[in-house]
Amino acid sequence: MATKGVDEVLMQRYCEGDFAAFKVLYAKHSQPLYRFIAWQSPRLDWAEEVIQDAWLRLHNARESYTPTSSFKTYLYQIAKNRLTDLLRQRQELLSSDMAHDEEGESAYEFLADQHHEGESPEENLAQRQQNELLHNAIKKLPVEQREALISQQFCQMSLEEIAAVTNVSVETVKSRLRYAMQKLREQLSDLREEN
Repeated sequence: MATKGVDEVLMQRYCEGDFAAFKVLYAKHSQPLYRFIAWQSPRLDWAEEVIQDAWLRLHNARESYTPTSSFKTYLYQIAKNRLTDLLRQRQELLSSDMAHDEEGESAYEFLADQHHEGESPEENLAQRQQNELLHNAIKKLPVEQREALISQQFCQMSLEEIAAVTNVSVETVKSRLRYAMQKLREQLSDLREEN
């Protein structure tokens, strides 16, 4: 890596014992990382476990951390590997089902509700219905396309970061995003025609 970004500098400072630097990294990356994992985890409690483990593994890796890629890529790869391990351990296949809590609310619904607090009940209902349509359309995408789309649109990852986390080329990421957007447009158009 030629130049260090802000996150890499903060991680280096954290490696040197600056816990305030960790707080900044956590504040910046905790929600996007949660969204990235929650979309891929079949259960909400597993997503939470993966996130906790990822931050713990990051903490434990402080002494050996070398910024060979962006901090974001490094963190997301830790979380993705941990989710893969957890799914393998539990002998579960990554499915298109959204993670749900004990009340049956998905992680996506929880995040959408938080985002739309303070709106009128009518606005909130309309937004929830739109979110549900989009959520259902995204669930129907193939896993690789869904992962690329979520990474870019909900986690603000660059094409290069997505490629690094998923171990594919940037061109493959572009292709997955193009097909994902095409399928989403088709699905949403079909839904509008039905209504």
